[in-house]
Amino acid sequence: MLDRLNHQGKFAEDYVRALGSAAGLLVYKNDLDQDGVDLGFRYPGRGGYVSSPAIEVQVKSWSAPVSKGAELHFRGLNEVQYNKLVEGPFLVPRYLFVVVVPTDSDQYARVETDGLILSRLCYYRGFEGERPIPSPDKSRYPAVPVPLGNVLTVRALRELVGAPTGSVA
Repeated sequence: MLDRLNHQGKFAEDYVRALGSAAGLLVYKNDLDQDGVDLGFRYPGRGGYVSSPAIEVQVKSWSAPVSKGAELHFRGLNEVQYNKLVEGPFLVPRYLFVVVVPTDSDQYARVETDGLILSRLCYYRGFEGERPIPSPDKSRYPAVPVPLGNVLTVRALRELVGAPTGSVA
């Protein structure tokens, strides 16, 4: 069995993979995480004027969320990781996905009569127009505000990618 942190992180990635599959998107992973990207999502078709629109994401899990007002205050990115999301412009837009998970891994998923339920929610945040941190340090973890209104749903994921938001068949 995985240790607690690897289990939590794997569940978070699988959670967003499931949303990507439900959205009819291709989900891909680089062979190494050298650029601050865990997963990519691509629509295999035309999204407006663009063919095969895509986004790239850093996926983080969090079992003890802290919110202030209408935002989560996430401290799970060090300054170097933060800059890898901010230092654009990027050809493919980048986002932070924060999956809030139960503290008890037995509560990650449950099967009910209507189907499988994955516990808690995923929130997202983009960084376009943000400024990188000068002289970033791996030992410092800034508070990154993530709006509570930015719940990652199938529709929201399609919108972020630039895919049509109607049903995909």
